[in-house]
Amino acid sequence: MGHHHHGDHHHHHHHDDQAVELPPTLDTAVHDEELSPAELSRRSMFRRTGLLGAGLGAAGVLSGTATAAATGGSQGRPPAEQRPGKLQWLAGDHHIHTQYSDDGKYRVIDQARHANAYGLDWMVVTDHGTITHAKIGVEKVNPDIVAARREIPSTLVFQGLEWNIPGAEHGTVFVHPGGNEVSTLKEFENAFDERGKNPDDGVPANEALAIAGINFLADAVRRNKVRDALFLANHPARRGIDSPHEIRGWRDAQPRIAVGMEGAPGHQAGGIKTPFGMGKARGLYDNNPSAASFPGYPLESYRTYGGFDWMTSTVGGLWDSLLAEGKPWWITANSDSHNIIGDVATRGPDSNFEANGRYNDPVYGGSPDFGVGDFWPGYYSRTHVGATGFAYAAVMDGIRAGRVWVDHGGLISGLDLQLRTADRWHQSSTTIGGVLHARRGTPVELVITVDLANNPNWAQYLPVLARLDVIQGSVTGAAADRDTFTTPKTKVVKSFEVGKSTGTVTFTYSLGALDKPVYVRVRGTDGNRTAPGLLGAAVDPSGPALDVIGDADPWKDLWFYSNPIWALPV
Repeated sequence: MGHHHHGDHHHHHHHDDQAVELPPTLDTAVHDEELSPAELSRRSMFRRTGLLGAGLGAAGVLSGTATAAATGGSQGRPPAEQRPGKLQWLAGDHHIHTQYSDDGKYRVIDQARHANAYGLDWMVVTDHGTITHAKIGVEKVNPDIVAARREIPSTLVFQGLEWNIPGAEHGTVFVHPGGNEVSTLKEFENAFDERGKNPDDGVPANEALAIAGINFLADAVRRNKVRDALFLANHPARRGIDSPHEIRGWRDAQPRIAVGMEGAPGHQAGGIKTPFGMGKARGLYDNNPSAASFPGYPLESYRTYGGFDWMTSTVGGLWDSLLAEGKPWWITANSDSHNIIGDVATRGPDSNFEANGRYNDPVYGGSPDFGVGDFWPGYYSRTHVGATGFAYAAVMDGIRAGRVWVDHGGLISGLDLQLRTADRWHQSSTTIGGVLHARRGTPVELVITVDLANNPNWAQYLPVLARLDVIQGSVTGAAADRDTFTTPKTKVVKSFEVGKSTGTVTFTYSLGALDKPVYVRVRGTDGNRTAPGLLGAAVDPSGPALDVIGDADPWKDLWFYSNPIWALPV
């Protein structure tokens, strides 16, 4: 999977024999404007009755339990959008900069060609929100994106931007291509980007402005101005200014728009030691608390662990505290590509970013640059999305549904998770991001199938997966304290030693009789660097180790993470 495009990817099948193809009126991947008047009328009726898109919403997975029981949920069928038939796993990156960023350099086509060459099926151009970008850059980059779509049809190229979230960190915002993509992004950036307002961090007015921005995106979709829009928080723990209650606020305001965060930041080459690297930190996570930081975060939250953000890498930590509420919040992994380590290009001479909204095209600089910390898109970090087809809408739907797993350094080639009932009379299953409903007391098991690395990665060695960990947590409902960032009922419940370096491996973990709402997720490692988790060895006996500032070779510490699957008794 690592070096191939969508036509050659492993096509994992969803093993729910009861899944059927939806009629257009019920298929949320079919946009309103594609329906006939009669179909649109019928869809409107479904919307009014609450039957359309009855998936994971603001109320979370617990909200569907009573309905499932009342409608014969013993068969365990998740909502329609959670049980697609055949999936293509499309690799991508939603955090990429170009010469239209005030700290960027490359042309759109440079990033797109490299993304394509390194096996990505989709990418998002996310130039920084700035006064200049909002004024002219967001419009001027669009023809370059349109040209890249034409030249490289085997990689989907989204237009987005990196939002300076009021009172918080950065985030990816992107929309489905269409006639209003530029005008929507421009209006959003001018109205809601922090750099245009330059406010103080952490005040309630800024938090409200961020929610208003997310609501604006939802309204643009509702009014059919754009077909779809998504927001994901970037490098969330880097500066400690994305507080737990802010993250919960984004998610709860518009759960179909605000869907997740970077589980692993970009800048993964930042920790390579000098003279062949910056000698800084992986992800450039070398900050300390400031006046704007959430005071409850510990000092260790400002670092990465196996290249992953503290919020994600800590078993029982902030990410798990969100999942324990039974509400979706997915993770991704991206390049944050600005300047490539070892590259010989430099910004074009006589550039005037403020006047032109871009730097001049890059030129040969004469010598390799080892004072930067980025890889090309797809070279190291990949976000794999389970899509029902090779299309912009299918990628966005897959991200929203949480059908996502991430890896570094081509650690594995493919991943299939099936949470299923082990009752021979009532068999059902669901995959990553889904919800399995089953009668209380029904035995449930997780089947993990991994395609091991089948090609050398871009560091020219074949990675070997050493161990898989199953992480399980209880779903306890909404947190009483919206600033909580731990959950006591999540831990590593099973580890599997792989013991094989090629081909496919399958492991089965039994959850036992389902008597309470739970979720499971999976991670894997090359085993090179591990340490007990931050909440203790009883919670995580052998988790990712703290990355060493100034000496963190990303190729010697590879991990993959899946998003969760829930199981609910009915």
